[in-house]
Amino acid sequence: MNFEFPLRTLPAVMQGPRVERRRVLLGGSAFWGTMVETGADAGRLRLDDGRLLDAESQHYLPPVNPSKIIAVHISYASRSFETRNKPRPTETPTYFTKPGTSLNGHGGQILKPADCQYLNYEGEYAVVISRTCRNVTPDEAWDFIEGFCPALDMGLQDFRDTDQGSMLRVKGADTLLPIGPGLVRGVNLFEQTLRTLVNGRVVQEAHIGEETIWGPHYVIADLARHITLLPGDVILMGTPCHSRSVDPGHTVACEITGIGRVSGTVVAIDAPRAAALGVGHAPTDTPEVRRVALGFDERVPQRFKDNLAQARAENSRG
Repeated sequence: MNFEFPLRTLPAVMQGPRVERRRVLLGGSAFWGTMVETGADAGRLRLDDGRLLDAESQHYLPPVNPSKIIAVHISYASRSFETRNKPRPTETPTYFTKPGTSLNGHGGQILKPADCQYLNYEGEYAVVISRTCRNVTPDEAWDFIEGFCPALDMGLQDFRDTDQGSMLRVKGADTLLPIGPGLVRGVNLFEQTLRTLVNGRVVQEAHIGEETIWGPHYVIADLARHITLLPGDVILMGTPCHSRSVDPGHTVACEITGIGRVSGTVVAIDAPRAAALGVGHAPTDTPEVRRVALGFDERVPQRFKDNLAQARAENSRG
């Protein structure tokens, strides 16, 4: 079975030509369109009704409508080295889920409540399922992929102590999954580089083919042993090393060469009203929370630390 890299045969979803589908909000209604790749209109968005739009000035909606969102805990070697000090975190992948209400469009606001201090970025690529998938092999799994999206798997690490098992509030709060702006096929994912940027400075970087532990074909086959995956379902494929917290005013972006770039701006909001009444487990600042939110600086490249420090300094100066 074809579990490992490099792939012996390039699957159809990665064979060109490149196609990128986007969804926009226009006049109060949602419209799908396709990015024009060549010719005089290259770089513009052609809606399915034929209208041509300037791609940069649109209000983007997530290009997915999943019944479920499933995320891999760790699937990059650098992340495993940072958090576990070994090249492979576990023998097989482990997972958590995010609710659909965490979805956020490209250019949206990422909300950071006043009672939380650790909002971490994680730049990732998302895999989107094309058709009903159950009980498949890894080699067959490629035929159930519609395409790929850049994504930001943001997390309120203040809830690590209470939600570590489920990650529900850590990763499931509203706005914590900017994704898009497009759904892309026809690009060899494993030749691409993923970068996360804070205020334009690179804070994460990985060559996907070189760092991947488990590819999407393996993950899909693993999940589909027991869970039916439906069209539009999203699988988040993990992040490289150096996930750190950001503050209101920071703009966070994930860009993947050949695929695209998604971004969002962190915005401060009031603490929930029920928090003042003592409802639920309060956000905490404990050794376990800090272990995840602050990471292991001695195990990540110096340039990521320097870039994040500069972005924070610039942000604090206004």
